[in-house]
Amino acid sequence: MEIEMARLDHFGLVAGVFDQLGISEVIDDRLPKSRHHKLSHSQVLKAMILNGLGFVGQRLYLFPSFFENLPVDKLLGEGIVAADLNDDVLGRTFDAIYEYDPTNLFNEIVLKVMDRVDFDTKLLHADTTSFGVHGMYEDEGIGNTIEITLGHPKDGRADLKQFVLSMVTNQHGLPLFVEAKSGNASDKNTIIDTISKLRKSITFESSAYFIADSALYTKDNIQKLGDGVKWITRAPATINEVKELLDSDINMIPCADSRYSFYPTISNYGGIKQKWVLFHSKPMQQRMEKTFEKRIEKETKAATASLKKLNGRRFACEPDARKEAEIWLQNQKNYKFKKLEFKIQSKRTNGKRGRPSKSEELDSFWIIDADIELDEKVIEKERLKLGRFVLASNDLEIDDETMLQHYKGQQSVERGFRFLKDKRFNIAQIYLKKEERIQALAMIMVLTLLVYSIAEWLLRKRLMETGNSIPNQLKKPTQKPTLKWVFFLFNGVADVKVNIMGITHREMVHLTDVLKLILRLMGPECEKYYAEEC
Repeated sequence: MEIEMARLDHFGLVAGVFDQLGISEVIDDRLPKSRHHKLSHSQVLKAMILNGLGFVGQRLYLFPSFFENLPVDKLLGEGIVAADLNDDVLGRTFDAIYEYDPTNLFNEIVLKVMDRVDFDTKLLHADTTSFGVHGMYEDEGIGNTIEITLGHPKDGRADLKQFVLSMVTNQHGLPLFVEAKSGNASDKNTIIDTISKLRKSITFESSAYFIADSALYTKDNIQKLGDGVKWITRAPATINEVKELLDSDINMIPCADSRYSFYPTISNYGGIKQKWVLFHSKPMQQRMEKTFEKRIEKETKAATASLKKLNGRRFACEPDARKEAEIWLQNQKNYKFKKLEFKIQSKRTNGKRGRPSKSEELDSFWIIDADIELDEKVIEKERLKLGRFVLASNDLEIDDETMLQHYKGQQSVERGFRFLKDKRFNIAQIYLKKEERIQALAMIMVLTLLVYSIAEWLLRKRLMETGNSIPNQLKKPTQKPTLKWVFFLFNGVADVKVNIMGITHREMVHLTDVLKLILRLMGPECEKYYAEEC
């Protein structure tokens, strides 16, 4: 008797969702396999997504070793072995994706997914982030190729060249659009370009809102959006009218959520009639107060040191000294003079020490003798602004609190970026040599997020619909498990082959009732990978 065991873990679940979404159909149609290649591009892409959702920290250049202990033939197709998944095979698929156009290919996959899965697109959250890359990347972007270059890093890695990733998700965090941009791309231009391209590729209901942070809010951008699309964004505090609203002493209206209050008004900024709502957030105020106190402490040390230098200067006359003191105070908006005196002093012209003689000529000069303290009125006014922000929308009829709730959903796209940058999400570590392949990889990264997000959303939805639940980390029932936790529950599930007298029997071990429930809820595409005979 011979026994062969291959760990399947959660990879069958991932493969099943991939199949369920019809991704292979799109890839096989747009990127047909060449006759002399063993693997199709859809099989390679599926393998990369399995690798990406392995959460084991392996890099793409270790691709074959990743599959050595997995039932590759079960996941990818009969006759396929780990050695087939080499660097050349990956590179061929990267190049094919780039030649077709990564963004267009992703859009077509999304349209296929939307045919298969019914999810809402009422709120469309747009944002950008940056990814640092390793390598020289000396060549400038040519044609449609992005330029890997230095830019404003959003992960603190100013030492690395980077590319920018623009993404749009719906309110459930499901990515609907992705495009890689050059590392020095402007957020203001990228956001409006992203929204424009998404509108051309997918038709949304007129009630849908595009939501973005303050990078979207410029006169040119809101004029380009026009009346054909509703938007909600944060108005930057650099705009004078916004500054005035943030500084205003007005009575705020309490929200149903006691942590927030608001004050609505109308603006015509950029020639667009729109609704502005000033919000105050207690949680935000508490976070900002800590930073505010540290800033004031740092400013006080700097102001004290600067004042010491001012007190050490000499002036030809009292008006000069007084004028310099006034100029100094104008640059210290949070302080006032606790003491301010102007004194005349004399010094021997020959520089000698000791008491001068009665007939000795002396140099006379004026000095400032000052001390400062915080101006509590100014400080209190600044404290009043802590936790305040202004949201803007061209929908004049939108409820104030609804606007806030819609904008807070911007966290969905930010969660997606955190997922892509998770160190356990191994393909987010960029080591490729060609800009073209990085553009293709960026699409694959977000496609992996799409598979993950839809799987999580579907499971939660079906748990709610059926009234079922699964145990969470504390062994308490939940209908909103994270997919990472579900993956953990599948840890140890194995595909065992037993050969007895030339007859092979296949059995799935460690498949508990909870896991069987999950598979049943996820559908036959997932169940088939865990069938005892396949």
